[in-house]
Amino acid sequence: MDGNFVVTDINSNILFEVKGKVLSMHDHRVLLDGAGNPIVTLKQKMMSAHDRWQVFKGESTDASDLLFSAKRSSMFQLKTNVDVFLANNIKEKVWDYKVKGSWSESSCVVYAGESSTIVAQMHDKDTVESILIGKDKFMVTVYPNIDYAFIVILDAINSSGEGGREWWFDFSGGAD
Repeated sequence: MDGNFVVTDINSNILFEVKGKVLSMHDHRVLLDGAGNPIVTLKQKMMSAHDRWQVFKGESTDASDLLFSAKRSSMFQLKTNVDVFLANNIKEKVWDYKVKGSWSESSCVVYAGESSTIVAQMHDKDTVESILIGKDKFMVTVYPNIDYAFIVILDAINSSGEGGREWWFDFSGGAD
């Protein structure tokens, strides 16, 4: 199965591209910037009970280049509940970020640690185009000091990666 998708802005400029194979023996994806340069490699750990992914710098999969890992909070869940651990959080007793919501409904919130501090939010943006031709559009609010590529990485981990996606980024942090 093809795990490729493109993230564009409202002017159809390519912001990111995700390339890789899903449902293969070695499920991995590479996130490229708009110019085609590799930013990170996402690698799914096989035989993981909690659907664990590791994210590495560039095209590396070397342990020394690990940036963070993400795993589902429980083996069976109806709603999205993902724990994210930065590379230096070796014991993984407390997560560094928590994703809650419904990825399938494109409605998620990313929290900092165990707090109620929101660092990003994603929800569907219904437009005539999205309704008529089925092109997914998302409004993503990214709060200060959060790299918006991080949110795209979480999407690449949590979605099937089918089709193009158009993202509308709001960097105001939810302020009016």
